[in-house]
Amino acid sequence: MAATDAGEARITWIPAARARLVLAVGHGAGGGIEARDLQALAAVLPRHRVTVALVEQPWRVAGKKLAPAPRTLDTGWRGLWPALTVPGLPVVAGGRSAGARVACRTAAELGARAVLALGFPLHPPGRPEKSRADELLGTGVPTLVVQGGRDPFGRPEEFPPGEHGLVGVPYADHGFAVPKKAPLTQDQALEALTGAVAGWLDALS
Repeated sequence: MAATDAGEARITWIPAARARLVLAVGHGAGGGIEARDLQALAAVLPRHRVTVALVEQPWRVAGKKLAPAPRTLDTGWRGLWPALTVPGLPVVAGGRSAGARVACRTAAELGARAVLALGFPLHPPGRPEKSRADELLGTGVPTLVVQGGRDPFGRPEEFPPGEHGLVGVPYADHGFAVPKKAPLTQDQALEALTGAVAGWLDALS
């Protein structure tokens, strides 16, 4: 557990042998660290000498159903950041959906090595005019977006140009689920995601 001004947070460590990086990933507003993309990364990245820290925000630890305001999410993330630096390694800030927004907003001030944004919610579904692109474009550090090809919060082709990398996972939705009739399997979709992230992290160090 890690004490923050927003309450107690929880970090689940999946350590790598001879680790060279820590990837800290937060969950979204509608679920926890059991999300398929976070679990897939936790299973694969330690083989690439990346320790994975799965971060549960205080509201989830407290058993609440609804995520608090973005400012409170940022407070929780800032408060647990010192615990993420304990291994003495560069820390890549990451998350899915709302967690990706938190990582983008706080990366520069916390000294993150880079940002990994999974399913970045570019806009609310059906409301492309409500863009959150400024959060993504303002990270100030190397940034990779991994986005489902049919994500209602923003398909890959909707993203503005910028210095960030962008990887699309064909047929995947906001949670990287693919339809049973898709020409790739769920496992193949997750392999595309983890392969892209692993390659990007390899190039960082």
